Amino acid sequence: MKWIVGLGNPGTAYANTRHNAGFLVIDELARRFNMDVSTNKCKALIGETRLGDAKVALLKPMTYMNLSGESVRAFMDYYKVKLEDLIVVYDDLDTEVGRIRLRYQGSPGGHNGIKSIIQHTGTQVFNRVRIGISRPKPGMVISDYVLSPFAKAEYDDLRRMVEDACEAIEFSLNHSFEQTMAKYNARSSDA
Repeated sequence: MKWIVGLGNPGTAYANTRHNAGFLVIDELARRFNMDVSTNKCKALIGETRLGDAKVALLKPMTYMNLSGESVRAFMDYYKVKLEDLIVVYDDLDTEVGRIRLRYQGSPGGHNGIKSIIQHTGTQVFNRVRIGISRPKPGMVISDYVLSPFAKAEYDDLRRMVEDACEAIEFSLNHSFEQTMAKYNARSSDA
């Protein structure tokens, strides 16, 4: 089973914030796959479907960002899924708005959701799609920034990022993550 976990915070107060970029991608994938992501299980909202030969699950952890690993671990244990079939989608301060970056390993880089997943899985090796949110202007508190909505001037870039992330994830269902990185990291750098 391929499983895609979008990171974010539950509740309408966080719905369109930068920190919920992962949820935005899951919502768009659900629309594209004609899936309902509403089953409450494993501390997450989950949707499952079959796409060709692949069984695919979409997850939105409901644990709040800093505890995302609890949901990932619960899903792993319940479904007996492999980490190499996981893709985590999350917001990234070090990537510009309008760009996505794919990686298959690395430190959390200050991202508490990724830190939690590393703690609960015991490894830094898992596939990631980072959604660019850029860094805030000097003097702005990071936590306030990531919990703020995207600016209206960023909406076109946001839409393009979500589309690019969905295309990369769809491509990865039938290709290796290395092939996916080669194709979509190069494309994102040309944007």
